[in-house]
Amino acid sequence: MHEFIQYVQSYLDSDKTPGGAGNIFWAVVYIMLVFGGLSVAVIAMNWLERKILAHMQVRLGPMRVGPHGLLQPIADAIKLLLKEDIIPAEADKLVFWIAPFIVVLAAFTVFVVVPFGPTHAITDMNIGILFMLGVSSLSVLGIVTAGWASNSHYPLIGALRSSAQMVSYEVAMGLAVVSVILMTSLHGLGFYGVGGAGTANTGTLSMIGIVQAQQEQGVWFIFKFFPLGLIAFAIFAIAMVAETNRAPFDLPEAESELTAGFHTEYSGFRWSLFFLAEYSAMIAVSSIAVTLWLGGWLHPFPGVHGPAVAIPHFWPPTEQSAPGGALDLVFALFPGITFLFFAAICFYNTARMPKHPLFKIQTMGLAAFGAVLGVIGLILFVPAVRDRVGDIFWFTAKVAGFMYLYIWYRGTFPRYRFDQLMKVGWKILLPTGLGVLILTATAAFVEPPIEEWLRRVL
Repeated sequence: MHEFIQYVQSYLDSDKTPGGAGNIFWAVVYIMLVFGGLSVAVIAMNWLERKILAHMQVRLGPMRVGPHGLLQPIADAIKLLLKEDIIPAEADKLVFWIAPFIVVLAAFTVFVVVPFGPTHAITDMNIGILFMLGVSSLSVLGIVTAGWASNSHYPLIGALRSSAQMVSYEVAMGLAVVSVILMTSLHGLGFYGVGGAGTANTGTLSMIGIVQAQQEQGVWFIFKFFPLGLIAFAIFAIAMVAETNRAPFDLPEAESELTAGFHTEYSGFRWSLFFLAEYSAMIAVSSIAVTLWLGGWLHPFPGVHGPAVAIPHFWPPTEQSAPGGALDLVFALFPGITFLFFAAICFYNTARMPKHPLFKIQTMGLAAFGAVLGVIGLILFVPAVRDRVGDIFWFTAKVAGFMYLYIWYRGTFPRYRFDQLMKVGWKILLPTGLGVLILTATAAFVEPPIEEWLRRVL
């Protein structure tokens, strides 16, 4: 028992990921946390999408099940589990059964190398970005097999659209990613820094290494070689919406043309797996974008600390709680302040609820939810907790921003025609991505002042 405790403690005292430290126990714990956290995130995303779209369209959205419909996703999950599982008579039953699991496994496997912090990842591979792009692309196999195995015209057309869409946007996405990998080989500080004293011009494909390169250079890569980094980010942002079959690029499941697309013949639990995979894939590609361009777990302004101040402690100080700059103090307290702000919103809306007996449960539920958020906010002020989860907070907050954009796009833009979809991928994004890659590679070898050179070229 004592040896097991030491085995568990050995990882907590290290600065490596569980995979890097070879600690099987913590690797399993991280896998369970990622699996559980991702499942909860999908449930929350389902509720938020319905509520946000409703408010964009001046509606209320789910309101009947739980306070403000908070329990509606759970009710939907129970309904899907209890629905009859139907397999078409002429379908290939084995492939039909396996297809949704292929899509889900591809979406979840990506998170093996997603770095929520310098040590908060299941493992760190020296080819992490290739692993993420390769595994995330496998989801199209599940979609194609689902459409083919159904032995129906609508699913087959949806599957073929999805495969064509995946190929079209994967190329432009890859070019944008390569431009970021080039930036990791530069060790100079600032937006246009290209070299550093005593450093070799070597890059990295490690997901953690890419974030550390942004920390070393003191700039997020979305601003590197401005506007090249921003253009590469825009290409990836557009391509990732198409990769996940979301509006306005949701042609594989366009309800007005294909009834529902590749999952037309699915029902109940297997139907829900496709949506679990879709939302998981959205989180996965958002995590890639955050890691490559927005500093991963780094807080804003990573190269600026402000005047030195002593960070106050509400509990006895720990080794991680060292004095820092004024901005470091603000960003360290930001997670707790954010949760307290959300708790205050819940209490405010609790006070505004109608004073009617039928709204009693709604009011109590919303107040209880606000109390839970408030307790979490207070816990996040504890130095040991704050220092351990601060990285996870900033990473999650950035990913949440992308998830909101997904909802915004769906409620704003009309659906593209398929020929327009192909035109954007092959005639706009691909040449632009190639040009950005060439300019980024050229800028890396141009002596200062690079800023003037870029302005003259662009």
